[in-house]
Amino acid sequence: MNPVLGWALAALLLVAAWQGYGIKGIALGVTLIVFWLILQFNRSMRVMRNAGSAPIGHVDSAVMLNAKLRAGMQMLQVLTLTRSLGRRVDPGADVYEWADAGGSKVVVTFANGRCQRWQLERPAVAAASAEFDAAPRRPE
Repeated sequence: MNPVLGWALAALLLVAAWQGYGIKGIALGVTLIVFWLILQFNRSMRVMRNAGSAPIGHVDSAVMLNAKLRAGMQMLQVLTLTRSLGRRVDPGADVYEWADAGGSKVVVTFANGRCQRWQLERPAVAAASAEFDAAPRRPE
């Protein structure tokens, strides 16, 4: 959700609570807003704790990560998918990579905390063996 919209709804809640119940309504509105903020903070901390306990830049399957990524995803949503922190590729920009055990990797570029683009890079060995397997064989 857009943060401006979220805070506008919170302000609207407080105004409606004040009109309906006075100071008791304000207390209830503030309590609900603080509760929502604590839930969001708890979610962020859980994702970061899980990602922090895994090896940096490792993902179970880079191909599956590539299939699940969407433009505009928040960095927290990407960390939920990967279950690990990405290895920073470019120190000047928000470019991270995740690799799997087979050597395939996904390079993700973030802008303003959102996924802007990503690219799957497969190892040359796997591509060469796939071409070799697909080549017709001569009868012996």
